[in-house]
Amino acid sequence: MSLRTELFDYTLPERLIAQTPAPCRDQSRLLVVDRRAHTVAHHVFADLPNLLRAGDILFRNNAAVLPARLLAQRPGGGQVECLLLRPAGPENQWWCLLRPGRKLSPGATFLRAGAFTATVLGKEDDGVARVAFNTPRGETIVAVANRLGEVPLPPYILRHHTAEERRLDLERYQTVYADRAHQVAVAAPTAGLHFTPDLLARLAAGGVRFADVTLHVGLGTFRPIATDTVEKHAIHRETYELPVETQRQLFIAGGNRRIAVGTTTVRSVEDFLLRHAAPLDGPHVSEADLFVYPPCRFRGVDALITNFHQPRSTLLCLVAAFLAPGSLDGIAWVKEIYAEAVAREYRFFSYGDAMLIL
Repeated sequence: MSLRTELFDYTLPERLIAQTPAPCRDQSRLLVVDRRAHTVAHHVFADLPNLLRAGDILFRNNAAVLPARLLAQRPGGGQVECLLLRPAGPENQWWCLLRPGRKLSPGATFLRAGAFTATVLGKEDDGVARVAFNTPRGETIVAVANRLGEVPLPPYILRHHTAEERRLDLERYQTVYADRAHQVAVAAPTAGLHFTPDLLARLAAGGVRFADVTLHVGLGTFRPIATDTVEKHAIHRETYELPVETQRQLFIAGGNRRIAVGTTTVRSVEDFLLRHAAPLDGPHVSEADLFVYPPCRFRGVDALITNFHQPRSTLLCLVAAFLAPGSLDGIAWVKEIYAEAVAREYRFFSYGDAMLIL
């Protein structure tokens, strides 16, 4: 039986789309869903240590967001927006999204005075361009982006690109545990934005453990399902890495709950467990191409921390599946939960509030 995409639609007042983060990370609201009791409760994120227990393992995505939006100019005039997506092989060659794309065909150049010149080497059918960068001081383009780039926020967050907005987004569109050695994400793993160093310390003191994954979050995470049925949608692919110790944590027996912080972590864990029945001798690097929707079951996730997602999104499909694994019941339930969140004026999407599903 095919699932109609309209089943994952809902009405959201525009005023509830969070444009800025909460003043304090852990003061975001937290809607707690108890699947066994079929109940919801309302908390703040700082209550999390009281909701978890000793032995729980938080699997979290430690990918750091690159300020990948670079503004430049064409030699003859006209502004260019270049969004770094992923390395293309040789140093300072990257796959990029360019605007205006039609004026930047292979062979075209653009520049930012004193920072870089760039040449379009080729283009894929989807418009993604392969670009070679040349920097006067021998810098990598990643170093240039960290110095001059802007955070590539999702399209529903509106900005005037002031200095204060750039400062805020550079600080807050990044988890406090992001690993700068893994500066590979175009979008933040937003469920992790609510954690603070103090909250992590409180969780650790209560016996909660942590295991890191690295998933290279891409723009595909924001692409809505445009097909009439869910099954026809071509899911995006994202590279992920699981260290050996994280693999081992997945196979720990007993009552230790494996709690995924975010849908990106779920994709990493579930993809790995589809491929392997035991930990490997070394790190695992692969591409996750899982599309999780009802009535999927889950092998490695017992609880989930996540934000509130867009209508008709693959992420909303995943949440519906997690609410009632192995059945279609989560579709109606996720809409009931979201209606409750709307009625209580929770803040939605990347800078919004969170949900804990136990």
